[in-house]
Amino acid sequence: MSWQTYVDDHLMCDVQGNRLTAAAILGQDGSVWAQSSNFPQLKPEEIQGIKDDFTSPGILAPTGLFLGGNKYMVIQGEPNAVIRGKKGAGGVTIKKTTQAFVFGIYEEPMAPGQCNTVVESLGDYLIESGL
Repeated sequence: MSWQTYVDDHLMCDVQGNRLTAAAILGQDGSVWAQSSNFPQLKPEEIQGIKDDFTSPGILAPTGLFLGGNKYMVIQGEPNAVIRGKKGAGGVTIKKTTQAFVFGIYEEPMAPGQCNTVVESLGDYLIESGL
């Protein structure tokens, strides 16, 4: 299965009538493995901030999480596993796997928990697969 299929079929899927706004799988070096057409272009410093927060949880809390220049307030997460952010009526979930980061960006009416489930389930599957 191609990485794009994971994004198209597993991240951008229908969840009780709702869908993510954008999704991607990036290597931990920032390389794009696959992404939806409207996923923001991440800047190197944004990727570095994500990597730093996974290494030292909480480092993004004071400054916020930036994706394509959009600022998200960092909310609950799981140290070295998940970063969650909120922006207006939407947000983002980022799951760290062995080799990659799985991103899901959502807007209402999708609920934060629905986004978390979609992103973290795929991330857990990739971890179990050694990816």
